[in-house]
Amino acid sequence: MTEFNEKQIEILQAAENLFSEVGFDGTTVRAISKKANINVAMISYYFGSKEKLLESLVIYRISGMQMDLENLFLEHISPIEKIEKLVAFYVQRIYSNRCMYQILHFEMSNKKRDLDLKAFTDVKNSNLQLLANIIHEGQALNLFKKNVTIELIPPTIIGSFTHFYMNKSYYQKLLGLTTDVLLENYITTTFTEHLQKTIKALLVYEN
Repeated sequence: MTEFNEKQIEILQAAENLFSEVGFDGTTVRAISKKANINVAMISYYFGSKEKLLESLVIYRISGMQMDLENLFLEHISPIEKIEKLVAFYVQRIYSNRCMYQILHFEMSNKKRDLDLKAFTDVKNSNLQLLANIIHEGQALNLFKKNVTIELIPPTIIGSFTHFYMNKSYYQKLLGLTTDVLLENYITTTFTEHLQKTIKALLVYEN
């Protein structure tokens, strides 16, 4: 996975903030350089173009998830516990990187640019394989059902979170989550626990 230096990370974070606030098209390279407090030429030097900067932002934000899952698979805990931790990883990563996901999903849906997101696809495939390894481990121990559609588990998690967060104003009023702190606490506790139960229900034999 690509390593970024401190200055590159500052540029990526500045770009992410601007992309999420005014959109990719509404963000200029000059605005990014001003927010990052660097010369415009530095962006070209490090990234080449605004499109390449976005591709680098995706790589920067998703790089940690793969390492988390690789370490999780090696832990000496039951497959059920691994699935619970995996769901928590997914929710935490999506929530902390929600600006990047918002930008990325918009770019992928409108298809105005020919972005090279092979690295993003490679990591998704790798993460899916690590999930499959955990499920196969549980199946070998007769803990998980044999007829599991593994490919639909990530979109079940991500889709549930996306719906909740896209409608956060509604759910904040419905659930009395009057501050951002209460919302974040709800996501990391009650919402995560609900998803953990949902995914386990898809995997574990009924009693």
